[in-house]
Amino acid sequence: MATYSELLKQIEALTRQAEDVRRAELDKVIAEIKEKMEQFGLTLEDLGGAKSSSRAKKSASKVAAKYRNPATGESWSGRGRTPKWLADAEAAGKSRESFAV
Repeated sequence: MATYSELLKQIEALTRQAEDVRRAELDKVIAEIKEKMEQFGLTLEDLGGAKSSSRAKKSASKVAAKYRNPATGESWSGRGRTPKWLADAEAAGKSRESFAV
């Protein structure tokens, strides 16, 4: 029967061997995928990979204001932390809905 240290060395050797085989297989698979992409004129975007710049811009669009401070014209979309002007007004007894746009 093998000792504990011998088994650890075998595990380490097998792990290295498995990683080498994985890299070799991965290189082959990547080459096949690239060949198919070229053959059919596919892009990363077609595969759901890289996002187009227009899509990224859509997610960065502004949200319409839901609340407005009539005294200063400041607005708030209702997302994130409540602005100080609205928190102060609510503390003074005014309702949030009285500032609705």
